[in-house]
Amino acid sequence: MSFLHRAFVTPNVRTLPQDELISRLDDHLYGLRTRLGEEEFPRRSAEYLDAWAGDDTGWMRKYYPPDSDEPHFDLTPAAEKAIDWLASLRQRQFVATESRLLTVFELLRQIVEGTERDRDVRLAELEKRKSQIEGEILRIEGGHVSLMDDTQVKDRFLQMATTARALLSDFREVEQNFRQLDRAVRERIALWEGGKGQLLEQIFGDRDAISDSDQGRSFRAFWDFLMSPVRQDELTMLLERVFALEPVLALQPDPRLMRVHYDWLEAGEVAQRTIARLSEQLRRYLDDQVFLENRRIMQILRDIEQRALAVRDEPPAGMFAEIDESAPAIELPMDRPLFMPPLKPVIDGRAVTESEVIVAADVLFDQIYIDRERLAANVRRALQARSQVSLGELLEAYPLEQGLAELLAYFGMAAEDRRHVIDDDERQTVTWIDLRGVARQATLPLIVYQRP
Repeated sequence: MSFLHRAFVTPNVRTLPQDELISRLDDHLYGLRTRLGEEEFPRRSAEYLDAWAGDDTGWMRKYYPPDSDEPHFDLTPAAEKAIDWLASLRQRQFVATESRLLTVFELLRQIVEGTERDRDVRLAELEKRKSQIEGEILRIEGGHVSLMDDTQVKDRFLQMATTARALLSDFREVEQNFRQLDRAVRERIALWEGGKGQLLEQIFGDRDAISDSDQGRSFRAFWDFLMSPVRQDELTMLLERVFALEPVLALQPDPRLMRVHYDWLEAGEVAQRTIARLSEQLRRYLDDQVFLENRRIMQILRDIEQRALAVRDEPPAGMFAEIDESAPAIELPMDRPLFMPPLKPVIDGRAVTESEVIVAADVLFDQIYIDRERLAANVRRALQARSQVSLGELLEAYPLEQGLAELLAYFGMAAEDRRHVIDDDERQTVTWIDLRGVARQATLPLIVYQRP
């Protein structure tokens, strides 16, 4: 538990490759053996990891990510709950009670106001709050500014920190739910013997049921709220101001809380990738079904040919088979095709001889390879903190490394995806340094990459 807490929970790491996890566990076991004795924990690190990821333990999940032959490990939601329970047993220096009571009152007030149908009652409540705000404004204008004392600040900060960490644990559980849906879909596809349309109807029904459930709606609302650049900037500003307060500094808070909203984004992106893998599985299933159907058609045609050859020498008496035409006759009375001169190929009967010209082959080894996956990753990273970014802004953060060829690759990515915009009415100029150290620039239409 101490190792899993240090490797996954404390730094908010969602997944780790096996080699890196073994290296960390080796260091952890070395420290334990130094303190407790060499005979303690006699097994190798890899054996401990396999045991923790076994079906009878279930502390971690061992899997192979796409395009990787190295196993990765992830913490299971049940193990994270157990770690949180152990962490809660520590003696707390301060127990927040007032902030939780105020939270209860505020949530109850939101529920009552949000379900009140009487127009007059809602207006009366708003007028009451308006008079309270106006009274507060008058007191401040009169020089009476009421401030929270240090105890109230600490109370609310600890409540905020607890809620922020709990959200990270909730993301792991949401991801586990989507993984279970993905596994159920794969099992159903493997065992399905009915029609394709009926299977897809059931699969999409299950997915819609999850999306429309209370958890799915809450997660979607949370994700939309967090993906707003305005909300991200507001969270960053609020965290910076709170961490600068003396009562908060006295608590020695975890500095990782300063970027907790980015940890939320990273955790939510993992859940979104799980949903994308589910869609990819459905697409692959459709492709496989088309292949099987085409294979079945060819098998039927070969069977017909074999039967025809079997009765060729002794055809059955009477009418064997009858068809109107081997192909439909198409007549277009109004069709007036253009004149096409007959093709007269010119055949040269000379033998091909070996050329005596020596051509340098160095150019074959000097080709430039453009990694489109790396460029796509640059676009995704730039869109994590904002809803859209222009090509010029993207190149300021990630300068061109391979010159014009890489610039054309960015242009092609924008043209292939309908989400992105190419505005021919606006122009932008981008600059870069080529491989020879010469400054280059290009003027092209305004390209704006947009988040899905």
